[in-house]
Amino acid sequence: MSTSSPEAVKKLVENMQTDLRSLSMECKKKFPPVKEAAESGIVKIKTIAARNTDILSALKENSSEVVQPFLMGCGTKEPKITQLCLAAIQRLMSHEVVSEAAAGNIINMLWQLMENGLEELKLLQTVLVLLTTNTVVHDDVLSKAIVLCFRLHFTKDNITNNTAAATVRQVVTVVFERMVAEDERFKGIVEQPPPVQGNSNRRSVSTLRPSAKDAYMLFQDLCQLVNADAPYWLVGMTEMTRTFGLELLESVLNDFPGVFLQHQEFSFLLKERVCPLVIKLFSPNIKFRQGSSSSASPAPVEKPYFPICMRLLRVVSVLIKHFYSLLVREDFPPEMNEVHIQTKHAHFCLLLSSSFCQSYDMKQHSTKVFRDIVNALGSFIQSLFIVPNAGNSAAVSAPGSGGAGGTMTTQAAFEYRGTWIPLMAVSVQGSAKATYLEMLDKVEPPSIPEGYAMSVAFSALLDLVRGITSMIERELGAEEQEAAEFREAHPEQEWKPQPGSHLVWEEMVSACWCGLLAALSLLLDASTDETATENILKAELTMASLCGRLGLVTPRDAFITAICKASLPPHYALTVLSSNATNLSNKAYSIQGQTVQIISPSSESHQQVVAVGQPLAAQPQGTVVLTAKNIQCMRTLLNLAHCHGAVLGTSWQLVLATLQHLVWILGLKPSAGGALKPGRVVEGPSTVLTTAVMTDLPIISNILSRLFESSQYLDDVSLHHLINGLCSLSLEAMELAYGNNKEPSLFAVAKLLETGLVNMDRIEILWRPLTGHLLEVCQHPNSRMREWGAEALTALIKAGLSYKHDPPLAQNQRLQLLLLNPLKELSNVLHADIRQKQLESVLQILQSQGDCLGPGWPLVLAVIGAIRNDQGESLIRTAFQCLQLVVTDFLPTMPCTCLQIVVDVAGSFGLQNQELNISLTSIGLLWNISDYFFQRGEAITQELEREEELMQKQAREQGETLNRPFHPAPPFDCLWLCLYAKLGELCVDPRPAVRKSAGQTLFSTIAAHGTLLQQPTWHIVVWKVLFQLLDCVRTSSTNADKEKIESGGGNILIHHSRDTAEKQWAETWVLTLAGVARIFNTRRYLLQQLGDFFEAWEVLLNHIQSAALSKNNEVSLAALKSFQEILQIVTPVKDSDKVVDTLAAMVVPPVLIDPLSASGPGRPLVRSDSLIERLTRYNGAELQVPPPGEESALEDSALWWSAWNTWYRTGTDSTRPPTGPIEKLSFIPSQPFLTALIQIFPALYQHIKSNFSMEDLKKLGVILQGAVSVPISSDASPFILPSYTEAVLTSLQEAVLTALDVLQKAICVGPENLQVMYPAIFEQLLLFVKFSCKPPQYGRMDTKHVANAKYNQIQLFAPAEWVALNYVPFAERSLEVMEDLYHKTACHKAVINEKVLQNIIKTLRIPLGLKYACPSESTWKLAVSSLLKVLSIGLPVARQHASSGKFDTMWPELAKAFEDFLFTKSTPPDNLSIQEFQKNEAIDVEVVKLISTEILPFSNLIPKDFVAQIMAMLNKGSIHSQPVSFTEAEIEQRMREEFSKVCFETLLQFSFSSKVSTPQEGYISRMALSVLLKRSQDVLRRYVEDERLSGRCPLPRQQVTEIIFVLKAISTLMDSLKKTQPENVDDNTWAQVIALYPTLVECITCSSSEVSCALKEALGPFKDFMQPPISKVQNGES
Repeated sequence: MSTSSPEAVKKLVENMQTDLRSLSMECKKKFPPVKEAAESGIVKIKTIAARNTDILSALKENSSEVVQPFLMGCGTKEPKITQLCLAAIQRLMSHEVVSEAAAGNIINMLWQLMENGLEELKLLQTVLVLLTTNTVVHDDVLSKAIVLCFRLHFTKDNITNNTAAATVRQVVTVVFERMVAEDERFKGIVEQPPPVQGNSNRRSVSTLRPSAKDAYMLFQDLCQLVNADAPYWLVGMTEMTRTFGLELLESVLNDFPGVFLQHQEFSFLLKERVCPLVIKLFSPNIKFRQGSSSSASPAPVEKPYFPICMRLLRVVSVLIKHFYSLLVREDFPPEMNEVHIQTKHAHFCLLLSSSFCQSYDMKQHSTKVFRDIVNALGSFIQSLFIVPNAGNSAAVSAPGSGGAGGTMTTQAAFEYRGTWIPLMAVSVQGSAKATYLEMLDKVEPPSIPEGYAMSVAFSALLDLVRGITSMIERELGAEEQEAAEFREAHPEQEWKPQPGSHLVWEEMVSACWCGLLAALSLLLDASTDETATENILKAELTMASLCGRLGLVTPRDAFITAICKASLPPHYALTVLSSNATNLSNKAYSIQGQTVQIISPSSESHQQVVAVGQPLAAQPQGTVVLTAKNIQCMRTLLNLAHCHGAVLGTSWQLVLATLQHLVWILGLKPSAGGALKPGRVVEGPSTVLTTAVMTDLPIISNILSRLFESSQYLDDVSLHHLINGLCSLSLEAMELAYGNNKEPSLFAVAKLLETGLVNMDRIEILWRPLTGHLLEVCQHPNSRMREWGAEALTALIKAGLSYKHDPPLAQNQRLQLLLLNPLKELSNVLHADIRQKQLESVLQILQSQGDCLGPGWPLVLAVIGAIRNDQGESLIRTAFQCLQLVVTDFLPTMPCTCLQIVVDVAGSFGLQNQELNISLTSIGLLWNISDYFFQRGEAITQELEREEELMQKQAREQGETLNRPFHPAPPFDCLWLCLYAKLGELCVDPRPAVRKSAGQTLFSTIAAHGTLLQQPTWHIVVWKVLFQLLDCVRTSSTNADKEKIESGGGNILIHHSRDTAEKQWAETWVLTLAGVARIFNTRRYLLQQLGDFFEAWEVLLNHIQSAALSKNNEVSLAALKSFQEILQIVTPVKDSDKVVDTLAAMVVPPVLIDPLSASGPGRPLVRSDSLIERLTRYNGAELQVPPPGEESALEDSALWWSAWNTWYRTGTDSTRPPTGPIEKLSFIPSQPFLTALIQIFPALYQHIKSNFSMEDLKKLGVILQGAVSVPISSDASPFILPSYTEAVLTSLQEAVLTALDVLQKAICVGPENLQVMYPAIFEQLLLFVKFSCKPPQYGRMDTKHVANAKYNQIQLFAPAEWVALNYVPFAERSLEVMEDLYHKTACHKAVINEKVLQNIIKTLRIPLGLKYACPSESTWKLAVSSLLKVLSIGLPVARQHASSGKFDTMWPELAKAFEDFLFTKSTPPDNLSIQEFQKNEAIDVEVVKLISTEILPFSNLIPKDFVAQIMAMLNKGSIHSQPVSFTEAEIEQRMREEFSKVCFETLLQFSFSSKVSTPQEGYISRMALSVLLKRSQDVLRRYVEDERLSGRCPLPRQQVTEIIFVLKAISTLMDSLKKTQPENVDDNTWAQVIALYPTLVECITCSSSEVSCALKEALGPFKDFMQPPISKVQNGES
């Protein structure tokens, strides 16, 4: 509620009435006048209240009257009344209803009370209320009120004194506040101040307004009083103390500086009064100091009075703080600065100087003062440590020093060389607060706690630094802003700072840096408290950066060196830092050969040890210790470099060297991206880190990283300083790491990487020095060093490529090549780990930037391809991954000119011998590449041709010839040729698997994509690629090692067919030959259009021949297959007929037919046209089929005859039996080979039959016979020989017969002149027939013959090396063929003339004669049946030509053949069954029948001798001949009854033939008959004898049979005699017949019933001849 509101006024009126009533009550008895006054006052108040609306102003007008009763009340001097009155007066004052006059009355009344010593506190209160509530009190009244307060201050009562002091202070303040308020009111009005007179009237200053005047008078009197002079205005002052006066002066100066600065009068007072006063009052101190310093002076000296000194200092500090500008011309005695040696006052002075510095306005002439202040401060601090007890009780020796780490004191303190000074919490930085200057109540100096002076000095020092820096930086900031604005306004002009603006600052810094540095370094060394250390470091850091900004190199480096030294362990000998500040800038830094003094942790330093680590030195030394303070300094150093890197310049060297050592000691190791992470130490006593520092490490490493990240904000020059610093550090680290494999310091390398990464936007300016240095690091022998060099380099390259440059890399080829170049340079480094890193990064580059490498491809490919065999598997594997990626994903994105490089690189991977699988896969890649060429043929061709034109143009300009491989061919073809050449190289690789794979790929690509080549290019393919390859392979194969290769690596088994190098090369030879042959076959029409096809054909045949004759079965056989192929026994489709079918038919991966499936992940290559169109377009020429008949028949036949000659040479050489004794190892061609060889003939013959001559046939015969004679090795025989139960032909034998069959058929349909060849064919066949009985001999080889099939299982596994074939089935088949052929050709002239039939019989005689002795019984049976068939055809022909005599020689042969067969010398085998025997007998009977039908009836056309021989044979056969040796059972079995009977019948039939035309024939019959009868007589007689001898025993069955047969023969004879004409039988015969009779009669006694029956039949016919005899004469005549 305000004092003027109606309620307040109402309450005031009521209260006043109450007060007056109370007063009247109190004074009723003793003081009636007062009572009356009170009562009249009540009336007065009521009246005022009733009459006036504005009660307050009315009260104020009448205030003298209203106050009067109360004043009278006070006059009673009655305490109770006085109190009541004072209260009432105060109430009036508070409502501001006191007029000036009333106020004067009140003051007078109060003065009386004061003089009477009544109610002192109440008085003070009333004065205060009066002065503070309004401004009515002025001038003398005011002075009286002030004096009143002063008087009360000096009473005996303490409470009153203190209250009065407070009141005085407040009153003084009020006076000045009024003045300030007054100034505010008159602010707008400008007055013309009159000139100030130097000696103006001291009583009044006419120019001042009222309040100002009061203030002026008051201040002037205060000065007078302090100076112990009489006051001008404060009349009535009785006493005054200086201390109080100084306090008042200080408060006025401190609180109202504006008053003094704005009003000249007051400024005048300040200069004229205050300053001299201060100087005067200081003099005793100075004297005291001088006295104490000269101990010789005996004069007693006035001791400085502490309260006054203290207050003086406070005044001085205020003066300096607020009025320096006014007082600049005042002559400050220099002694003032020295005053602080007085320890008691030191802290005041220090505070003073700090504020002095903060407000320092830096005029040049005052520099010296400033320097002195700073130096004094510094030396004071030093003195505290150095002079232990110069008035400072604090400097005691350190409390307790023992234990490893000293006693850890909890209190913050400084400790240096045993002097221990605790540090107090002096002040919050920046707000100076003086503890002792506040001790206004102390008369004696208090005891100062330990280290207080130090603490104050310390904070003063810090403030000093802060003041200087903040001021200069503010100015610099303003200047920079000005510069920026200027540049915006005038972009084309250069801004120049005002001349000399920096000089002042530079001068200032130069003045103070030495002192500051000395003091700060000392304090830093001595500090044991983290916060204090932090503050010291901060001061050093700000100074360093300030010096840097001002370009003061020496002080900058000095401050930085100080921080660096503090970061490292004590006495750590880092040469960089030990060089003194003067030659800092040009010092050659080195950390080589340093010596480290190890300080044991129990040294004088009371610091907490947080880490123990290795020093970074060339020789291993002990450990060094890092304290918490070191770490703290390190953080400051980081901070410095981070925030002020731009001004460090050459000091980077210092900073980086120090950081490197710290990082090393802390065991931080670089991690990805160059950031340092805590890592384990590799060797030496491991780094010991406390948990405290462990938690700090990540932060430190983070700051370290941020430090280098901030390098992006440095300008180019600073950046170069940084890079140079890092490079030289790194060089030192490299030197240090030479010759030992200790862990090197990787700090510099890691940080070079980080710096490079953050400065990608301007990478060009630092790329060369950066990468140049890192490449050197990569060649360092120390593996860790290298590894990081490579890590850094590759990381930079990857980052550089992926960075979004402006313009982008794609448009800035120079930059791209610049970035990639170091990657290529790495290939020259021999260390595998570096190459590994390089290749891994290539892989990553490909994965991330593969699409946009453009002109960088050759570099990248060069890196991938720079592999060598000595580099180890993993390297090659990584490089290969890169290549795979390139081939699968990036072929379309690279310039076509790089495709050849890709081919070369892929080839080089094929040729490396470290990792077989890679070689094989790389061949696969070559296939993929070829496929890509095929699909993108057109685009590639166009691009390459454009390039070619450019190159040719350049070459012409330079006057050189264009030099590229396969030059005359068009560029696209050259690409193919390079591919083929590469594959060709791989085809002769030492490793069989590679050769195989390369061979298959080469031929597949030529087959699949050869159509793209232009015709002339084929010439190069044939001669330069294919034949060259064949030559190499042939040479390698023939020279290959025959040593057995042990199983590879123990875990891979090698099949016996591949266990020598020779066998492995054989496979390659096979593959190559087959491939070339296939190309010749499929591309025949194309190749024939090349001029030298015949030469090529000859070369190819030559290769086939040499392969066929090689001593390796596999090669030789394959050669023949190739031979078959080029003879088109496997007919190819003509290229023009079905292109796609050909592609499908050739061994081409399906990729081709559907190229979309093969174009690599995620990159379908869209086909522009169909395959057929493309093929037609690319090779129009080849696809025009030559019209039939126009092909040069001559050339064709030449080709075929060339082939025949090759075949003949091959056949002759391979089947020629070895001469001389055979060693075990001599080479014998295999059956499949011979089979294939022979199988070629029929096809070949088709092409040469027109000119095939008898001579050629003979050549063929030799080869056929040779081939059949070749034996098989015993280990192969079980596979080739039929099992002994089957009689089958081997395929070779089949082939031989087929060849003959082809010939024979050709002769058959051919012209007449060919038929002369028949006999030759018969001869050949008969030769083969003989093999059944007499297998052919192969040279002088011992062979086991597989004899008769029944026995051959025993011999199969006989130990002989070679086994002859079972020729029986072959011979028998030959026999059948021969028989068929004879059937067809028996009547041919040539056959008759050449006595073919005789030869046949002659040949067949061999098996017929051997009969049971034949190797196989089927042979003689077949021979017989053939003979019968041949004779059935041949005999009629022979009879027909009987007269010509061409068959004369045949008959004796035939007779011999019959003889040999029917009466064979060989005995039948024991195990022959009766059934078998009877079957064989039936065959004999057949022969006899043939004689009876085909020969005997035509005896007139047959030579007589022959007929005689036949009769003799029949005779021989008709009688049972029985060898004596047979047992009975055998005899029974072996009697050929049927045969004898037939012979006998035939004999008889022709014996009594009535058609005897010649006497000779009759003679034959008669002779035969007599022989027969004689034999019968013998048999019968023998039988009778045996019968008699045997007694009861029956005779053997055989003998019985014989006798029965003889009896039957006799009966047959008798029948014949009866039928024939008697004149045909001569007497002799009759005599013999009759002579039989008695013998027959003798047989009647036989016991056998069968014999009896036969005997009966034999005796029966005799009755016909029983008649009387005729006369002898008649008989004789007849």
